[in-house]
Amino acid sequence: MPIISEKGKAMPASPIRKLVPFAEAAKLKGRKVYHLNIGQPDIPTPKIALDAIKNNPLNVVEYSHSAGNESYRKGLANYYKSIGINITPNDIITTTGGSEAITIAFMTCLNPGDEVIIPEPFYANYNSFALQAGVIVKPITSYIDKDFALPPVAEFEKLITPKTKGIVICNPNNPTGYLYSQAELEQLATIIKKHDLYLFSDEVYREFCYDGETHFSAMMLKGLENNVILLDSVSKRYSMCGVRIGALISLNKEVVASAMKFAQARLSPPSYGQIAAEAALTTPKEYFDEVYNEYIERRNYMVEALNKMAGVYCPKPKGAFYTVVKLPIDDSDKFAQWLLDSFEYNNQTVMLAPATGFYSTCGAGKDEVRIAYVLKIEDLKNAMKCLEEALKQYPGKTN
Repeated sequence: MPIISEKGKAMPASPIRKLVPFAEAAKLKGRKVYHLNIGQPDIPTPKIALDAIKNNPLNVVEYSHSAGNESYRKGLANYYKSIGINITPNDIITTTGGSEAITIAFMTCLNPGDEVIIPEPFYANYNSFALQAGVIVKPITSYIDKDFALPPVAEFEKLITPKTKGIVICNPNNPTGYLYSQAELEQLATIIKKHDLYLFSDEVYREFCYDGETHFSAMMLKGLENNVILLDSVSKRYSMCGVRIGALISLNKEVVASAMKFAQARLSPPSYGQIAAEAALTTPKEYFDEVYNEYIERRNYMVEALNKMAGVYCPKPKGAFYTVVKLPIDDSDKFAQWLLDSFEYNNQTVMLAPATGFYSTCGAGKDEVRIAYVLKIEDLKNAMKCLEEALKQYPGKTN
């Protein structure tokens, strides 16, 4: 029998989805499973985007321009200008989700064997995208007792080698919900300038900033016009993960020209997804106000409920809709599986994402889980009650 490639063997399984069979088995037992493990919002997609798909007059679903429909890129450029990022449609390549944007960015800017530094915990699929491109991830640890703030510049400097070619950040952060400040990004900019590195900035959760905080984009850093690669997606902003529309954006003309070759090789981004994404650009402000208020209510309830539980610490996230939580448990992978195959409270249970999957450092995150507060408040309350009861019963609790 033919064997699979070494890269295929090395490709990591999703830490978010590996527990799906256990969740399915729990449901077959008749249990209600509250999914706090994945960033799939239950917020309705804007009606204007859904109507654009339903009412479009296409007779033939053709290839679009490899960079994406010009009308969409023009609209997207205007969106960025409205938030202080001055770009043109020619600085944008529309991609098949944010995932393809990251993959193309890595393959465009980095050679096999090059290194990128990423603050951990980080979005687990960065490992997968790096592996595909032959890139080596060098993690730099941020800590829950500091609410996952950006590590000091001196710690980054310790990891810089001749092979270091870039730094990757996610702001606001998935999985921690931490929002990097302008001051933190300007500190990071000193390293980027000193070593002439790429700064890959994943800003998918830009709209989700709380407590009066505002988002400062890496594209606003002075003197880094040729260094910053902005990575974005409509998935979370408009709650339409399935349309698979993202963007790679840079003022570096050489980067964009090279990235276009990868875009041409995959022909074009999804046609219906672009229709939905372009229509979504005209989503009324009231939609975002309602979404903002909904997430604030969910976050505030969840953080308070978690911190009332014995031995639990939950930082208060300033952005996105995730948090990483410290629990009084021996092993988050075992605990997450136990919740699904051995525990129930009133015929209900909770599905969480073990934080181990968001760290590259071996052994890190064993007493932490990521929680996505993407469920309506009634479900979230039930989920928190389930978790509270589970922590009382779990045989591997540590206090």
